[in-house]
Amino acid sequence: MNGHVKNMPFQLFLEATTTFISLSLLMAVDSTKTVAVRRNQACGNALQQTLKITKLLQKESIDLTNIYKASQGEISELFCTGVVNDIPDPNIIGLETSERLQDAYMKLQAFFPHFARVYEQQTDLQPPSSPLLSALTRVSIRSRDLAFPMRSFYQNLFPNLPPLEPEVGSTELPPPQNVFQQKVYGCVVLKTYKEFLSNVSRELRTMKGKVCVRYTRGKTYIYDI
Repeated sequence: MNGHVKNMPFQLFLEATTTFISLSLLMAVDSTKTVAVRRNQACGNALQQTLKITKLLQKESIDLTNIYKASQGEISELFCTGVVNDIPDPNIIGLETSERLQDAYMKLQAFFPHFARVYEQQTDLQPPSSPLLSALTRVSIRSRDLAFPMRSFYQNLFPNLPPLEPEVGSTELPPPQNVFQQKVYGCVVLKTYKEFLSNVSRELRTMKGKVCVRYTRGKTYIYDI
């Protein structure tokens, strides 16, 4: 092979080498683009699923709040105007997209123990057939379903950052409460969660078109949600 190369004219050898390098670079670019396409497709799918569940939860949380008020008696509106400490802030904070997604995920997880406490309290205040109990269960389960696509979206968007993990045991729950305090606590938790979901939905819609793109025949498009 070496003798054959030595017998080749220099120009022909140079052209062959250039062609080989060009093909190698082209293959590398195609391989990189394939990885990017798959990653962005996964990113877009996770974003769509996260937003879909969030929008559904928004509707269900509105219904749940109304059911809660209807089940608490004549002064239920008063309960929802109370102030309760240690409930997650419904606002999403952070300078970078990664920080804002992490904040939303952590606050979502922080609501779960509050839902469990509200359900526990209401089982003592409501009959077993109460629609409030089934609505609380439904929203609680759906909320946990939201955590998975949100985590998947984050991992696809930021593969080099540590995955999202809930802070186990970090949520503070209120001490024992009387019936009036329980009713106030439950209504404020649900009202705050409803506001939180609205902020999450707004955040995801702001992200769409900025963080996930799709490629079709060499053209770049924004994911439509």
